[in-house]
Amino acid sequence: MTTQTDKPKEDGLLGLTLRQPPANIEAEQALLGALLTNNRAYDRVSDFLAGEHFANRVNGQLYAAIARRVENGQLADPVTMRAELENSGMLDSVGGMAYLAKLLTSMVGIINAGDYGRAIHDAWIRRQLIDIGETVVNNAFGATGDLSGPDQIEAGEEALFRLATEKGKDGDFVAFNKALTGALNVAALAFQSAGHVTGLTSGLRDLDKKTGGLHPSDLLILAGRPAMGKTALATKIAFSAARAIMDEAEEKGGKPNGSVAIFSLEMSAEQLATRILSEQAEVSGERIRRGDIGQKEFDRFVRVSHELARLPLLIDDTPAISLSAMRTRCRRLKRTQGLSLIVVDYLQLMRPSVGTRPESRVLEISMITQGLKAIAKELEVPVIALSQLSRQVESREDKRPMLSDLRESGSIEQDADAVMFVYRDEYYLQQRMPKETAYDSMDKYSVAMDEWQRKMGLVHNKAELILEKQRHGPTGTINLFFEGEYTRFADLDNIHEQ
Repeated sequence: MTTQTDKPKEDGLLGLTLRQPPANIEAEQALLGALLTNNRAYDRVSDFLAGEHFANRVNGQLYAAIARRVENGQLADPVTMRAELENSGMLDSVGGMAYLAKLLTSMVGIINAGDYGRAIHDAWIRRQLIDIGETVVNNAFGATGDLSGPDQIEAGEEALFRLATEKGKDGDFVAFNKALTGALNVAALAFQSAGHVTGLTSGLRDLDKKTGGLHPSDLLILAGRPAMGKTALATKIAFSAARAIMDEAEEKGGKPNGSVAIFSLEMSAEQLATRILSEQAEVSGERIRRGDIGQKEFDRFVRVSHELARLPLLIDDTPAISLSAMRTRCRRLKRTQGLSLIVVDYLQLMRPSVGTRPESRVLEISMITQGLKAIAKELEVPVIALSQLSRQVESREDKRPMLSDLRESGSIEQDADAVMFVYRDEYYLQQRMPKETAYDSMDKYSVAMDEWQRKMGLVHNKAELILEKQRHGPTGTINLFFEGEYTRFADLDNIHEQ
């Protein structure tokens, strides 16, 4: 042990490099002695401790060898392990089999095995923090010239996040009576709420009926081909959620305790705001861009914009944002304003975390979807991620999407708690409008045109939201109203058609 007087006098980084990395060799030896004396001690540490957590390489190898035997239902003691240890030469550098005798004398009692294990694990975490810190410092000095300052921040945060999530935690069973209490509370909340919605509302009645709203920790994929209205539908859901948060705050006479974050990788914040304004003010977005609106419409446009400005809705239009940057911004938002929903438009335009180099595009998308699910769980908010569909949809007669159409990675389907497809038959039918030149007589052309118009009447202003997968409830098709002029989705009321 060094005293205050014999500590190195160097300042700054040089002083740090002269320190010994944290380790607790005595705890390592005491734990190994306890394991060799009574294998039941392994149950106290197996949930969180691994061989690589040991500071002494030989101790780590010995722990791994003991763990293998115990998990295979075999006895692990100096007698049963003698042949394996002698043949492998594992103990040669520490004195051979005599080292086992030293470990046995180091053992205090198996009742303390859990404390020994936690001391070893804590020292390992601190060594990892030192490694991360050294990497951050070296990169800042220019060791990695291809990383900019902001990229280095993201890389450091990503390394810390991986350490925080992968360090291993004490696991244990949850008593069934506690699980039942939690389930009963959720059921009571649904019973007491209007519309029996326990999660955040999507603003769409029939979708909320099937899902119970948007639930914390869920990753929802909203997919479709271009021009189907993915962004418009996601924007509708985000706006409705933000308005519900604001309405609840006003009822209680306070400030909103949550917010909705939209990461728009394809459209600018101004374009997205124009879409929302167009929908709410019922002024065509195309006419807004051309300036083809009257004074009355412009006044309505301004009035609605003032109302919308109060909503807790935030837009980040950083192109090709990385997963680590998104996580950092969402954490900051949750800490400062509260966070209730994240919308990502769309995931194929994202980059994986800085510092990672996926071998293929499929692996890259897999890392992104797993990362989005991790963000949903860590921040306890629903995440809606938009996704493109492959072109194979266009080659089928029935162009309604299926799970196999999800582009570039099957892991999108695996990681998602719900997968929804937006589909508009009107879009495809419009492209099949009969052409006069394709018919040899006007009568045949008229018959074809009448049939086409009849079919168009059936699907005009209608869309389908196909709930193809849902972990927590039923699947099925939800019929929606779609108004192309304002790119607006709403509930479809079929009562008057019956």
